[in-house]
Amino acid sequence: MRRVGASPRERGSMNGGNCPDIFELSDGRFAVIGTEMTAELDSLLPQDASRADYEKIVVISRDTLLRAKADIPDM
Repeated sequence: MRRVGASPRERGSMNGGNCPDIFELSDGRFAVIGTEMTAELDSLLPQDASRADYEKIVVISRDTLLRAKADIPDM
């Protein structure tokens, strides 16, 4: 439906090599483009956290999330 936060170009990615991004979907869910790091981080999740086999741990930069904060609705 829409990008949430600044575009990768606005965050300084000129060649497309570092493009984490966040999008709000038409059904209210969010899609995240980031670095897949499930193997590296899965064992570090807190005991009360879990993920299904079809779910992956994706990492985005702090800057990406902070710039998106103003565009994320409270409810």
